[in-house]
Formats: sequence, structure tokens, C-alpha cells
Amino acid sequence: MKIRYLGTSSEEGSCPTVYETDRDTFLVQGNVVTDTAALAELRRHNNGIPEWETVVEIPKELVRHFPQESRHV
Repeated sequence: MKIRYLGTSSEEGSCPTVYETDRDTFLVQGNVVTDTAALAELRRHNNGIPEWETVVEIPKELVRHFPQESRHV
């Protein structure tokens, strides 16, 4: 997998950071969501969160680093 750095909202090398891959995906480096109430709410939506997946929380200002076309999906 090839990874391209898109940007961060903190000091370089720290989280949160967003990357784009050559597989048409994004990698998001951020804090793992451990709040039990938030996770319970997330599990109520659609199919929930399988054990092999996780959720990371990023600040809104990080979205400015996403490519423009991905914001309208």
C-alpha cells in the first residue's frame, strides 16, 4: 500500500493526521474512542462496529486536508 500524507491539525508527526492510500481509502490517525456511551450509540447505527474495526475521533479542522472530491461523497 502506498500512503500519501494529507495533513494534520497539530504539530508535525503528532495526531490527528490524515493520509490517502492508493486503494481509494483514507487512514486517520487519532484518539481511539473509548467512551462507552459514545460506542453504545455508534453500535445502534446501521450494522454497528464489528470487533475487527475501531473508531477514531478527529477535530473538524482536519477535514480541510481531505481532497475536495471526497467531501461530496
